[in-house]
Amino acid sequence: MRTTHTRGLMTVVAIGLTVLFLFLMGCPSETAEETEVRDTLTIAIGAEPESLDPVNMTSAPAATVGEHVIERLIYMEEDGSLVPMLAESWSANDDSTVWTFNIRQGVQFHDGEPLNAEAVAVNLRRFVDPEVGAAYAFLLGSVQEITAVSEYELELRLAQPFAPILSHLSHSFIGIVSPAQLEGLGPNDAIEIPVGTGPYVMDAWNRGESITMSVNADYYGNTPQIENLVFNFIPEASARIVALETGEADAIMAVPPQDASRLDSDPNIDVVYQTSVRTIYISFNNVREPFTDRRVRLAMNHAIDKQAIVDGLFGGNAFVADAPVVDAVFGHVSVGPYEYNPDLARELLAEAGFEDGLDITIHHPTGRYPLDATVAEAVQDMLADVGVNATLETREWSSYLSFTAQPPELAEYDTFLLGWGTVTLDSDYGLFALLHTQQWNPNGNNRGFYSNERVDELLSAARVETDPSAREVMYAEAIELIWDDAPWIFLYNEGQINAVRSNVGGLIHHPLENLSAWDAFFID
Repeated sequence: MRTTHTRGLMTVVAIGLTVLFLFLMGCPSETAEETEVRDTLTIAIGAEPESLDPVNMTSAPAATVGEHVIERLIYMEEDGSLVPMLAESWSANDDSTVWTFNIRQGVQFHDGEPLNAEAVAVNLRRFVDPEVGAAYAFLLGSVQEITAVSEYELELRLAQPFAPILSHLSHSFIGIVSPAQLEGLGPNDAIEIPVGTGPYVMDAWNRGESITMSVNADYYGNTPQIENLVFNFIPEASARIVALETGEADAIMAVPPQDASRLDSDPNIDVVYQTSVRTIYISFNNVREPFTDRRVRLAMNHAIDKQAIVDGLFGGNAFVADAPVVDAVFGHVSVGPYEYNPDLARELLAEAGFEDGLDITIHHPTGRYPLDATVAEAVQDMLADVGVNATLETREWSSYLSFTAQPPELAEYDTFLLGWGTVTLDSDYGLFALLHTQQWNPNGNNRGFYSNERVDELLSAARVETDPSAREVMYAEAIELIWDDAPWIFLYNEGQINAVRSNVGGLIHHPLENLSAWDAFFID
């Protein structure tokens, strides 16, 4: 808190004489601190991006860092509306199988290469190339042909209609980098320092520590007010908080709820609460015994008191999951939650032949999601109460993603904790990506190897159905079947808590879990 002190007359006179002396000597009266111009904004996040190459990006940390450098055709505003970014406008033919995008003119990549339709086409072709094997290639669904029909007109021809294509094109991972950077790259080659069109230019990546950026002086839009941007990687929440309190960081993400009120009482810090579209779950390896037995999967859902986790750990800043996607997502229906019933859990385990219990391993990240390690410990304790002895194992984030991305014959895990944000606000992204058989590892995100033929049919049909009402019916049936199969322990829908030094304004705390700094400024 700021306090004002009244000084004696002699002190006032002495100060006045000093100032007069400095003035007469031709020296400025301002101190170095008063004249210092701040030119660097530092944001601390809990996990390091696994990659900033669009074809290899798979996580929110990659998205929140990468979007400052790499832009996409369409941007999704905080209210979910889709607005032009690198595409100024778009249209479709009558049956929505041909989409035309008018590419923004007068834009340059950071290396001076011009943005045009061919530059976009080169990127999109690489993104969907099966030899490249981008984990998120499913985002472009049935795109069959990508053509630059003129210098600034791009055409996408689809094998069949694809309902969520516009929202998918707003995804951070369908980013556009300089075609010069892609020249000569083989299918398995990757870029490290992306060259995009964004408001910041990426300067360096100090692995394990930070990424530094500087302003793009030639940006076609509003040039950022802050010259330099730094993302520091600090997995431990307590260390991020200390960095914020000492001023080492100007903003941090993923504040633990139990620390929010204390930070909020500090006049130099503002705590920001924001909604999220992320579901946190523990996936079973559904092709590995004993998780091939539905009774075991059901037992573990009934063994976990999700409400106690939400109330006890998150102070209500989360919601017990009632479906595989959150209620803000198109296609959501409420089918849960599973009743907390340890007695039923024991009965189901006994029926499955585990009346004496069983041993499993739960893999979990540390620092990627708020209280992720603590949640894993809570689940471990609750499972122990029904006879399931769970050993916890953790890894650094990039290693964790690689470990859980193995094909079924190489997957060495029983269960793993992950979160998924349905950032397109369409159930296709939240369900097809994680629960369709076509999306099994290693070229998809169905890391738990769930498979249900009817669910596959419904999710595939919903992708090409253009009638929203018909799509809702399909998703309702699919969600009911998924919930009944229990391929995950459905835990909770996450909220966001970030914190910012009070002398920083203009940060965008996006519901899609991006912390965007291009409009940020320092407050005098």
